[in-house]
Amino acid sequence: MIEILEADITTLAVDAIVNAANGALRGGGGVDGAIHRAAGPQLLTELKLFPGCPTGGAVRTMGYRLPAKYVIHAVGPVWYGGSKSEAPLLAKAYESSFARAQEAGDVKTIAFPAISTGVYRFPKDHAARIALTSMLAHEREYERIVACVFDEETAMIYHDMLEAMRRNR
Repeated sequence: MIEILEADITTLAVDAIVNAANGALRGGGGVDGAIHRAAGPQLLTELKLFPGCPTGGAVRTMGYRLPAKYVIHAVGPVWYGGSKSEAPLLAKAYESSFARAQEAGDVKTIAFPAISTGVYRFPKDHAARIALTSMLAHEREYERIVACVFDEETAMIYHDMLEAMRRNR
């Protein structure tokens, strides 16, 4: 089941949440900063075990003070107009996130933010299609996949896109 929620991802009771991380894996603004604040300082301590993460990649940590058992830190691309492989890199970030969830062995529910659509400026409609394509491909492997978005505009884009994609299957 794919669900679209306009909510704070740090409050969701799911097995894993995905963080829209930067390549340094040291925290930042937006979703990344909110997850670090909610999880507590142990999250950064664990992330310091990683030298970083390439764009399109993902690493998994514990959730610490979050309701989620795990945080999967996915590094999406900065949008440069579409000429620097941004779409395949965003798709790879979603696929890498699902791979890290499967490696955990006990993730049945997972929530994603709209990776790269904030300060990285990826167009929301284009990002939604990429995200939902990946979610639909993995839908049968999970009890619940949540697209957790921050605003009503993005929620409507995701709702409309998911409906259209399901109709055209």
